[in-house]
Amino acid sequence: MAAQPMDEYTPRQRGGAVTELSEHEVWEHRARVVLSPVAAPSILGLFGFAAATLIVASNLAGWWGGTTSGLYLAPFALAFGGIAQFLAGMWSYKARDGLATAMHGMWGSFWIGWGLLELLMGTHAIPTPATAATYFPALGMWFVMLGLLTGLGAFAAIPRGAGMVGTLGCLSAGSCLLAVAFITGNLGIREAGGWVLVASVGFAIYTAAALMFAEAAGGRTVLPLGKAGRDANVPGGFITRPIQYPEGMPGVKVGQ
Repeated sequence: MAAQPMDEYTPRQRGGAVTELSEHEVWEHRARVVLSPVAAPSILGLFGFAAATLIVASNLAGWWGGTTSGLYLAPFALAFGGIAQFLAGMWSYKARDGLATAMHGMWGSFWIGWGLLELLMGTHAIPTPATAATYFPALGMWFVMLGLLTGLGAFAAIPRGAGMVGTLGCLSAGSCLLAVAFITGNLGIREAGGWVLVASVGFAIYTAAALMFAEAAGGRTVLPLGKAGRDANVPGGFITRPIQYPEGMPGVKVGQ
C-alpha cells in the first residue's frame, strides 16, 4: 500500500469552519509514544563517583596512606566508581540524557582503568615506575583529556543547576592540576589537585542526594539544586512533573 503523501492533510472542524491540519499536526496525530521509565541514573553514578574519588583523592592530598594504598583501594574504585558508574552511564543513554551518558561513561571507564592499573602494578604484573607517586607522565596524560572533556561537560551542565556544574567544574579543575602534577613531578600541585577533587565529591554527594530525595518524594524538591525556576528550588515544589498513571491503575506498581 502506498504511503499517503504528506501534502494531503486531514480536515478538522474548528469553530464551525473546516480547516486543514499542518504537516506537524498530521505527524502528531499519527505518532505513538511507548514509555519505558527508568530511575534517575545519576543517583547511582554520582554516588559511585563520589565514593571512589573521595578515597583516592584524599590519599593524593596526603591525608592518609602510603605507596601501597592504591592496591587496596583498587577493587572498590573499580567496582563502585568504575563498573557501577559506567552502568549508570548506559542507563543514562536509555533515559536520553546525553550529558550524563558522556560524564558517567567517561569517568566510569577511567575508574575501571585506574583500578586495573593499580592491581597490575601492585601484583607486579607490569613494572611500577620508581617515581610513580610523584612523576608519572603516562598517568598525567590520562588527566589531560579527562580535565578537558569534563570542563566541556561543566559548561553543558549550566541549565541543570549549580549542583552538577559544581561537581563537574571542580572535577575538571582537579584533573587539570593532577595532569600538571604527574607530568612535572610537583608534589604540591598533586596535593592541591587531591583537595579540589574532594570538593567535587561534596557537590556530587549533595546532587545525588537531592535527586534521590526528590524521586522518593514523588518529584518534589527536598534539597534545591540551583535550577532555573522558583518551584525547582523551593522545598515542596516540583523539579519535574512526571507523566504517569495514578496508583492502582493496571500495569502500575506502587513503590519498587
